Amino acid sequence: MRRPFVWISFVLSLLVIAGLVVQLYLIAAWIFGSGGALDAHKFVGGAVVHPAEILVFLVALGGWWRTWRNIGVSFALALLGTIQVFFAGDLKDPGNGYVHGLHGGLALFVAALAAY
Repeated sequence: MRRPFVWISFVLSLLVIAGLVVQLYLIAAWIFGSGGALDAHKFVGGAVVHPAEILVFLVALGGWWRTWRNIGVSFALALLGTIQVFFAGDLKDPGNGYVHGLHGGLALFVAALAAY
């Protein structure tokens, strides 16, 4: 019974990693002048990446019950993703959003751990 949950968790973790790569591309496109890229970046983060991070944790509860280290790593992914949203910064002062980008890189690392 554990195997389907583990596979779903793995696939969702890969979705998080792919979504973060897409977000990285979109924010770079916005920095270099593409007008709609910021809205697309926000959409991918809000509709794909962040829900997938939370689902990784919920599915991990079923797949790794009583293996608290694995559940903790999956929880760390969801927690880090949630915290990262609050560090997005303000478009009027884009210099204060650097922590948001740093956490995006950390989320890649945690997603890779969760997929492992």
